[in-house]
Formats: sequence, structure tokens, C-alpha cells
Amino acid sequence: MAEHKRLKVYFDGGCRPNPGPIEVAAVMRGMAQVRTDLGNGTNGDAEWLALIHALEVAQASGAAAFDLLGDSRSVIAQANGRAKAASPSDRVHLERFRKLAGANPPTRVRWVKREQNLAGIFLNARHPR
Repeated sequence: MAEHKRLKVYFDGGCRPNPGPIEVAAVMRGMAQVRTDLGNGTNGDAEWLALIHALEVAQASGAAAFDLLGDSRSVIAQANGRAKAASPSDRVHLERFRKLAGANPPTRVRWVKREQNLAGIFLNARHPR
């Protein structure tokens, strides 16, 4: 039987200014799904909400196995249990991520360079300089 390739879902989030309105993106199969209705917060909140958004997008796709890829070392280390939640809001986001992952968790949550993060590239394109 052929081995199935894991789905890759890229995520990124930010706010302009920081703190300010949050926007997040998840890119899966070349298509970006953006949310701008998440209220205000910090860039850290935005990165967490982007990871959660990517998890929801991946789960909704029905993929049996998926990786979540982002460029926030802090959020990825916390999500993988390699670092403690850095703040009370990080603890809330981490708990929500773990609860949502439940029975259908990602195979991996891993770091990629900023220039390889398709979600970050997409968000940057929304804000011409």
C-alpha cells in the first residue's frame, strides 16, 4: 500500500500595531484561510491563535495525518511541551490548543524559517510597504 504524505499547514499571526487588531492565516494546499475577527492582542496572542486556526483548518480537511508549520519558536516549543507557557495568556492558549487537538492531534508542530512560512508570506503581501 502506498504511504500517504502528511498534509502541511503553515500558520502565522500578527497585529499592527502591537498590541492591536489580530490577523491570522493558515495556508493549506496553496490556499490561504485568513481570520481578522479575533479581537485585539499582542503578537504572541496572534501566533497562538494562528496555531489554533491552523489546527482547526487541518482537522476540518479530514486529513488522517498533518503537520503544522510556523515561525514562532516560543509558541512551537510550548505546544510541543519543550517550554513552559510564558504568560497567563499563553497558558490559556496552550490549554485551548491541547483540548482542540484531543483525539485528532497534529503529527508534528515544527518551526520553519520566516522566508519558508507560506502563511507569513501571505500576511506580508496583505500589507504593502
